[in-house]
Amino acid sequence: MKESNREFQFVIGEEMEGERIDKCLNGLIDTLSRSYIQKLLRCGEITVNGVSIKSSYRVGADDLIQVSLPPAVTPDILPEKIPLDILYEDEDVIVVNKPKGMVVHPAPGHYSGTLVNALLYHCQGQLSGINGVLRPGIVHRIDQDTTGSIIACKNDKAHACIAQQLKDHTIVRRYYAIVHGDMEDGEGVIRSLIGRHPTDRKKMAVLSSGGKEAVTHYKVLSHLHKSTYVECRLETGRTHQIRVHMAHIGHPLLGDRVYGLKNEAYHLEGQTLHAGVLGFVHPSTGTYVETKAPLPAYFTKLLEQLS
Repeated sequence: MKESNREFQFVIGEEMEGERIDKCLNGLIDTLSRSYIQKLLRCGEITVNGVSIKSSYRVGADDLIQVSLPPAVTPDILPEKIPLDILYEDEDVIVVNKPKGMVVHPAPGHYSGTLVNALLYHCQGQLSGINGVLRPGIVHRIDQDTTGSIIACKNDKAHACIAQQLKDHTIVRRYYAIVHGDMEDGEGVIRSLIGRHPTDRKKMAVLSSGGKEAVTHYKVLSHLHKSTYVECRLETGRTHQIRVHMAHIGHPLLGDRVYGLKNEAYHLEGQTLHAGVLGFVHPSTGTYVETKAPLPAYFTKLLEQLS
């Protein structure tokens, strides 16, 4: 294998013969996601024995594969001096307790005031730029109105390591939520397929086919007035997973304006969902790191009121 900052070259061994090229390269290049490799294939940036091929190609022994990375996109995102509640930080990663209302990365309608704007200022631009990236440092995200722990990476090595842990479902992510209705005591697991809603493309939904596997473990913590305080542990991390799953079993989150009750009496600004615990294996030291984000004031106040 030969490698530079923007080019990779491999000669395929017999043990990889017959693998699809995107899967093969995903195993060989740990800094590139499989979806990005497929994008490079579509753009003709990957050749086998000097010829551009498609993602359906299956590699053969002694194939010479060359991967050329296009110049990284420099995001037009301005650093902003925004206070951050930092739970953990070193030269590889930073874990932040995100407040309610903060968008994670810039998007139409939210080009400033985002977590990425704040991280660019705080980290002085030293964030990972994996996959060509438009969202520097961001490995995963939480919704605008969800509070709590989110991890960002300062270099590509850390990004690839944390992304792999997310892919392998080994990162610990415990959320706390208040849901409508009185749930039975105990614990449970919700398993389903989640994908785009068939008629409302802005929403996600539990599907009978065509979605991605989603697994949420939940535990009842206490019973409240016409509601229940629960802990949810993510095994997978699909978009809106906890919100969709709890609504699916008849216990939508309080304040959820998308999946919740249309007329509720609490007048909350978004769902009562908090990413409380985040645990991961450190990309450099190999030790387990766990952070805990305290419940926000509005959440604890609501718990007291409902008790």
